[in-house]
Amino acid sequence: GLSQYSSDPRTEWDLSTYSTKDHVLEAVRNLRYKGGNTFTGLALTHVLEQNLQPAAGARLEAEKLLILLTDGKSQDDANLAAQTLKNLGIEIFAIGVKNADEAELKQVASEPLELTVYNVLDFPLLSSLVGKLTRVLCTRIKERSNKENTDIPVSTGPQLSPTDLKISAVTSKSMHLSWSPPLRPPKKYRVVYSPAKGGVPKEVLLDGGVSSLQLSNLTSHTEYLVSVFPVYDTVVGDGLRGITSTLPLSSPRSLRVSELSHNSMRLSWKAAQGATQYLVLCSAAPDGADD
Repeated sequence: GLSQYSSDPRTEWDLSTYSTKDHVLEAVRNLRYKGGNTFTGLALTHVLEQNLQPAAGARLEAEKLLILLTDGKSQDDANLAAQTLKNLGIEIFAIGVKNADEAELKQVASEPLELTVYNVLDFPLLSSLVGKLTRVLCTRIKERSNKENTDIPVSTGPQLSPTDLKISAVTSKSMHLSWSPPLRPPKKYRVVYSPAKGGVPKEVLLDGGVSSLQLSNLTSHTEYLVSVFPVYDTVVGDGLRGITSTLPLSSPRSLRVSELSHNSMRLSWKAAQGATQYLVLCSAAPDGADD
């Protein structure tokens, strides 16, 4: 499977798209470079939520390895996203080219770093890594596959996936989430939420025995996308998704003007619920002096 990223990650093909080496190599030859920014954290989250799902061809019993290829320093928090993947048993190899930040590569990659971090001065030099990287990847897969894996989930659906996401008690700055847990309790839940029209995603990790969450400190009058993912020892189950808007802030009402004189007036209004201060602006009409 392969995804490219800049400010918006894009899946080029899934794990299940091609079934022969020739088809994969042909897809690589036809690949077109995607220029732009370097939001590595967003790209890693995309891989977890989109590319490493059963619907995209990820087999639950298979070892999960991810190779990150980057030529720059991330413009978001790559370390937090990488840690989430590593906590799920996904091994990360980090390859830097040209202006990549080696310290960031070492933060993102799995241990031992002498096997998982590589850095070259230019793209043509990547060919020098192919032989070593191939041997290391194959060896790691064999080592991990030989470990005893007990109680590995073998199916999705109700066994691994929560259902019935409900969003309630919506205010201008908060909302309450609740859901029905899957038949097989997860180790944790990962709740991701962000404004629908763009914004930095935030996430909360919950214990697997909890099936509700209060989201606070939200922006008023804003549509939010919410996702809930069950996290197991070796896999992330299918997520629940919802969308809803926070309420607008309440407004002051019934503005009245009284006690007029040659240089003053009194204003009064009905209070806005929850307001802690008011900003009053006035200017001469229609376009007179300064405010």
